[in-house]
Amino acid sequence: MIRVLLVDDQRLVRAGLRMLCEDCPDLEVVGEAENGEEAIRQAGLLTPDVVLMDLRMPGVDGITATAQLTAARPAVRILVLTTFDDDEHLYPALAAGAHGFLTKDSPPEDLLDAIRRTAAGESPFSPRVLRRLVRKAVGAHQKPEEVVDLTERERDVLALVADGLSNAEIAARLRVAVSTVKTHITSLMTKTGADNRVRLALLAHRLPPRPR
Repeated sequence: MIRVLLVDDQRLVRAGLRMLCEDCPDLEVVGEAENGEEAIRQAGLLTPDVVLMDLRMPGVDGITATAQLTAARPAVRILVLTTFDDDEHLYPALAAGAHGFLTKDSPPEDLLDAIRRTAAGESPFSPRVLRRLVRKAVGAHQKPEEVVDLTERERDVLALVADGLSNAEIAARLRVAVSTVKTHITSLMTKTGADNRVRLALLAHRLPPRPR
């Protein structure tokens, strides 16, 4: 069972999120908070697995709350759910320690999948957010990591990570077990030194083409 804390200053939004989560047998909404200060207090009392965090709230905002929660309770994973995906909100949220970033216009099934992926240690992003991260990094002329030898299957997995697919979606696309995908991703991180899926996605766009 994944324990979820809902954080949003709009009661109607929280009610909708609660109804969505409570329809899933593997999700349990353990509490709600209407601002960052309350979220920090509730997280201490309720020990959620995932905090679904809004960013713009009165008093202590979501970015400040994310930074304080990740510092005090590193086992708690933060999934941002916000209306705003501009640089002013995206990069501070990631710097504060957010593990994933979705916009509120995401389909309900994508949100539920993102909660599960966040709890499982993945870093889900709305597809357009991931594309913006990649474009910004590629446009910054960053020095590529030293390219090591990757197997054909590792390159296949890496390309699908860059497309924003989850482990389950990659497994279905490649017709392999989810555990096999996890093994490949662990290998990719070890070989490249990337410590999360976003950096793997950035690396995918800087790799030279496969030899023919």
